[in-house]
Amino acid sequence: MSIAAPPLTNRRLLTFSSAPRIHQSLTASSERRILIFLAVRAPAWINSDHLTVLGFVSQCMVGVCYAFARYNKGALAACILFLALNWLGDSLDGTLARVRNRQRPRYGFYVDHVCDSIAAFFLMGGMGLSGYVSPAVAFGMLIAFLMLSIEAYLATYTLGFFQLSHFKFGPTEIRILLAVGTLTLFWHPTVTFLGRTTLLFDLGGSIAICAMALMLIVSAIQHTARLYHEEPLP
Repeated sequence: MSIAAPPLTNRRLLTFSSAPRIHQSLTASSERRILIFLAVRAPAWINSDHLTVLGFVSQCMVGVCYAFARYNKGALAACILFLALNWLGDSLDGTLARVRNRQRPRYGFYVDHVCDSIAAFFLMGGMGLSGYVSPAVAFGMLIAFLMLSIEAYLATYTLGFFQLSHFKFGPTEIRILLAVGTLTLFWHPTVTFLGRTTLLFDLGGSIAICAMALMLIVSAIQHTARLYHEEPLP
C-alpha cells in the first residue's frame, strides 16, 4: 500500500527556484560553449527528455558492455562509445532546456539524479562483473559515489547551490579518465605498483574511492561549519 505525497501548495510552487550550479572543472568553460553550440542547432523534435533518456540508457549500457567484456574484449570499445553518448545526453539536456527557455527545475533535478543513481549501479555492477575490476573495488566506488551524491543533494537543499565539481574535477573529467583507462585495458589490463602486479582498474578505482572520500570529508566539514555560523544557537 503506497501513501501519496501531499500536493504542493500554490505558495510552494511560486517560491521554488532552481539552485545555481557551481561548475568549475577543467573542461567547464569549453564544454559550456560546445553544449550551447549543439543546443542552438538541435532539431526541434528533440527535447530535454529525449536527451535524459539517452544519457541514462547509455550509462547503463556502459555497465552492460563492461560485463560482456569478460567474454569479448571488443565490448570495451562499445563502453567508450556509450560513454560519449552518456556525456551528450546527460550534459545537453539541461542546456537545451535553458536555451529554449523550457525549464522544469523540480522535475529536471529529481529525474536527473534518480537516473544518475540507478545508472551508477549498472555501471559499477558491470565493472565488477567484467573481470577487469575486483567486485570489492567496484562496490566501494558505488558506495563512495552515492555518499558524495547524498552530501551534494543535502547541500543543495540547505545551502541553495548544487556543487557539480570538486577540486577542478567534474563528470566530464571522470568520463575522460574512464575512457582513457578503458582504452588502455586493451594492452595493459594489469600494472605493477609498489612491486606488486594488480589490475589497472583496481588501482584506478582505489584512487577514485580515496578521492571521493576526501571530497566528501572536505565538503561535509565546510558545509557544516557554514550552516553552524549561519544558524547559531538561540
